[in-house]
Amino acid sequence: MVENNPEHVDVLVIGAGLSGIGAACQLRQRLPEKSVAVLEMREASGGTWDLFRYPGIRSDSDMFTFGYRWRPWPSDTALADGGLILDYVRTVAEENGVDRLIRYRHKVVGASFDSATARWTVDLLVDGEPATMATDFLWGCSGYYDYDEGHAPQFPGIEHYAGQVVHPQFWPEDLDHTGKRVVVIGSGATAITLVPAMAGTAEHVTMLQRSPTYILSQPAQDPVARALRFLPEAVRYPVVRWKNVLQLVGSYQLARRQPALVKKVIRNLTEKQLPEQYGIDVDKHFTPSYDPWDQRLCVVPRGDLFKALRAGTASVVTDTIETFTERGIRLTSGEELEADVVVTATGLKLKAFGGVGLVVDGRKVDLSESMTYKALMLSGVPNFAYTIGYTNASWTLKADLVSDYVVRLLTHMDERGLRTVVPVRDDSVGELPFMDLASGYILRALDDLPKQGDRAPWQLKQNYLTDLRTIRRGAIEDGVLAFS
Repeated sequence: MVENNPEHVDVLVIGAGLSGIGAACQLRQRLPEKSVAVLEMREASGGTWDLFRYPGIRSDSDMFTFGYRWRPWPSDTALADGGLILDYVRTVAEENGVDRLIRYRHKVVGASFDSATARWTVDLLVDGEPATMATDFLWGCSGYYDYDEGHAPQFPGIEHYAGQVVHPQFWPEDLDHTGKRVVVIGSGATAITLVPAMAGTAEHVTMLQRSPTYILSQPAQDPVARALRFLPEAVRYPVVRWKNVLQLVGSYQLARRQPALVKKVIRNLTEKQLPEQYGIDVDKHFTPSYDPWDQRLCVVPRGDLFKALRAGTASVVTDTIETFTERGIRLTSGEELEADVVVTATGLKLKAFGGVGLVVDGRKVDLSESMTYKALMLSGVPNFAYTIGYTNASWTLKADLVSDYVVRLLTHMDERGLRTVVPVRDDSVGELPFMDLASGYILRALDDLPKQGDRAPWQLKQNYLTDLRTIRRGAIEDGVLAFS
């Protein structure tokens, strides 16, 4: 039931994870006169870092770029575990008073924009009961994957398996893998985190992969950050952050322009981690058929995955599943992997904008027919922004840029007495996929996602240095945005 006089706030942020808390902090710091509310469907803040509880969960981006630009990461740790990240995000929320703006168990199910009033009416479920709110500007910060459901392929014969099957997204608190045989299905960031984390106490952990992934070892602590500890934080943090930014951008550009060279370098580094005497076939298990950054590279702190393989507490098998059996998994090659626990680290399921249905002046927005503007707004959707991070670098690098842009946009509108803004698509702009990675979780969802264009400002460059110029410093009035 729609309320006659729903509560109104100037800006409504959807999601109280890393992006939503960062967005709300920037609004409080730079536009303190605006009323803000943050809606979180779960009972706790932190998003990903509160939801995922599997062993070893950590960032696969360095914390000097994964932390907010305006709030230094407080240690030398390069790849932090989930608990440290969660504490950081919640501390930042408390420091800025954002913790008091979060409304828990508020699930957004739909939002309708009315041009006559220049407002969104947002439909909610509050503790399961319908409710509404109104806002002048709607900001989606709910990420891009489904919190309620992970990607779970239908494995043949799984009903006959007598052991325990676990998906990392829904890790049981009471699962004890001590002394057990574990098979982790997958080769992405989750799998390569789980294997060494479980190998310390399990009888043995096997990583079963259909195809290899590029994996690089990284120091647990940033050596430059350690060397500059004598400097004030206001000096040290930007230096280390920019060193890492340039390293990220440079390595990505090199990989796209000289893939054969980067592929060779990664293989040589892997061979050093897994010398010949350990009997592990690097070509079979760690040399993908695709080029670096066709899919996201994975990073392990201190080479922990390679250490587990060298110690013999873990192993890797590259094969496909024929069927589950009562005792484990039979592979296409005929080999059977016995397992007490099988972890299906088979990936995420994407859900654009948290599955919120958008309606503009009575017309439902078909995301697949819309185009992204600077990868932060949608064509034909007024007074709406969203935050989705980079796929080839730290998520927060892009999230910070989106926050900068939204603050500048709202300031521009206030100064000129403008009430609505909407990107107007040029029909001559060609269409490209929303994301250019060939990862399975992206390919499975592309048909339901918006498109990006073949030129600026509709194209996502996946380049922080370019976006600094176009998003943080580019003119608001660019002939593409229509104001009224």
